[in-house]
Amino acid sequence: MFEFHTDSKKYFEMQTANALEYVLPFIEEKIPIKNGMRVLEIGCGEGGVLKAFVDHGCIGVGVEFDKIRIENASLWMADEIDGGKVSFVSKDIYQTEAEELDGKFDIIILKDVIEHIHDQAKLLQRMHQLLVPKGVIFFGFPPWQMPFGGHQQICKNKWLSRMPYYHLLPKRLYAYVLKRKNENVDELLEIKETGISIERFERITKQTSYRILHKRHFLINPIYKWKFNIKPRRQFAIIRAVPYLRNFLTTCVYYLIEQ
Repeated sequence: MFEFHTDSKKYFEMQTANALEYVLPFIEEKIPIKNGMRVLEIGCGEGGVLKAFVDHGCIGVGVEFDKIRIENASLWMADEIDGGKVSFVSKDIYQTEAEELDGKFDIIILKDVIEHIHDQAKLLQRMHQLLVPKGVIFFGFPPWQMPFGGHQQICKNKWLSRMPYYHLLPKRLYAYVLKRKNENVDELLEIKETGISIERFERITKQTSYRILHKRHFLINPIYKWKFNIKPRRQFAIIRAVPYLRNFLTTCVYYLIEQ
C-alpha cells in the first residue's frame, strides 16, 4: 500500500491540487464555472475535490457514506463550513432527496466513484432529479481493464500493490491470490464486479438520456503527478480511436455530460 493511501490529509491536499489544475479547467473548456454555482460531489471522501470548487467561488455540498471521512472533511474545511460555503451529508445518495441538499445543482462531480457503484444506470437516472436545467455532471474514472483498474494498489502486499492486470484473472483465481496474501478479498472483488469500461459508460450515458458534452482520455492519469511524480499525458489518438483496446492502455478518462 502506498503512503498516500494511509495519509488522509495528504490525499485530501493531492485531490485539491489535481482538481484545480485539471478537473476545473476541463469543465471550463465547455462551460464557465461562476461564483455562486452550486456543486454536489457524490462520494466526496474528505472533500479534497470539492474544496477546489469552493475555492473557485462555488457553494459545495458533499455526500459520503463513510462517516469517518466526513469527520475529516468537517475538520479540514471547518472555515468553509462556518462561512456557509460548503456542507456535508453522511448518507447513501439513493436515500438522499434534493430537499435535504438545499435544492438542485449546476454541477455534479463523481471523481473515482462510478467504478464503485453497483447499478450505474440507476445512479445516472437518479441524478436527473438533482440537476438544474442545463446542469452538467463530471466523471473521472479508470477504465476497468487498465493496468490497475482493480485498485490493487491498495493491497498491503508490496508485490500485489504494484502488479498490473492480474485483477483481470477469473474471479475464483483472483480471489485465491488475494486470500493467500491476506488481502481484503471482499473489497477488491466488489470493485471487480462494478468496474466499468469506456464503452459501457458511453452506452449507459445514452440510455439514461444524457449527451456527452466533452471527453478526454489519458495515457498517464493527471493524479499520478502527485502520487508518483509522473507527468500526465493525454492518450494517443490512434489508441483513443480503437474501442475496447483503449481500455487496457488508458489509465483515466474525464467526461462531462448534460441532460
